[in-house]
Amino acid sequence: MIITRTPYRISFFGGGTDYPDWFIKNGGAVVSATIDKYIYISSRFLPPFFEKRHRIVWSKVEVVNKFQEIEHPVIREGLKYLKFSQTKGLDIHYQADLPARSGMGSSSAFTVGFLNCLKKLIKNKFSKMDLALDAIHLEQNLLRETVGCQDQIACAFGGLNKITFHKNKKFLVEPLVLPSGRIEELESNLYLIYLGIDRFASQVAQKFVENFKERKNNLNKIFSFVPNAIKILESKKNLDEFGELLHETWMQKKAVHPIISNDRVEALYNTAIKNGAVGGKLLGAGKSGFMLFYVNKSNKKKFLSGIKNYLYVPFKFSYNGSHIIQKGY
Repeated sequence: MIITRTPYRISFFGGGTDYPDWFIKNGGAVVSATIDKYIYISSRFLPPFFEKRHRIVWSKVEVVNKFQEIEHPVIREGLKYLKFSQTKGLDIHYQADLPARSGMGSSSAFTVGFLNCLKKLIKNKFSKMDLALDAIHLEQNLLRETVGCQDQIACAFGGLNKITFHKNKKFLVEPLVLPSGRIEELESNLYLIYLGIDRFASQVAQKFVENFKERKNNLNKIFSFVPNAIKILESKKNLDEFGELLHETWMQKKAVHPIISNDRVEALYNTAIKNGAVGGKLLGAGKSGFMLFYVNKSNKKKFLSGIKNYLYVPFKFSYNGSHIIQKGY
């Protein structure tokens, strides 16, 4: 049995510039981090005496004879892409620390974790970049999902990084090196708040991408926040400037397409600012899921009291990308 553990990610700056429709013409970059919340996927070869050949356990329990009968699109197309032998039965299980479709890169974390698990099961050799590129290919080209490229790379590599997207479709991952104590200060000032779920990311993302041409100035502004954020993080500047930049990027993201926000999102954002948050943003494609806020430690008690009707999820950064936590054939 192989078990993989794959982290969720938080995207701070540059989101939107990681879509091929944008970066092939303009280039792109993001600042993101993986956190200590994970997706777990296990796989093993199913003994031959079972009546059905394959068992897939996710929000459904699927028991089928052929890969083509599997409902879960990533698993079905992933097995076909890896040219997995139909002669061996598979038992695949999925568990997660956070809800799906919540803006934390869960779809790509699943894809990365699943490919990592299956590649290890069939003893393929591959790098982190190979894993990320395979996940991007599966989601964008085989499943035709409207998704960017940052989530797959973040989940495969792990850590706090700048990810650059070149016009030639090459990617560069650069870990950020912060002064002593800076990471701990940043972690202690970030708050993850759960709104609930009412959307499919690809449906919202499609409308977001359709506005790229009309909103080029907004995307360029979002792109420009990346080097600004890195300067703040790698210096000894007041970290509150990081929070102010989160507010600016949220304003620009909404300007690209208003569909990403709604009354619930605005109500939480206004409540957070009223209770001491310097800035924040909705994570992911939009409309629901998790919001991230930066709050100076002096306002911690006021902030937590003000958002007590919402679910607060503490976290720390994680520095391992998708990795094996159990291996046995």
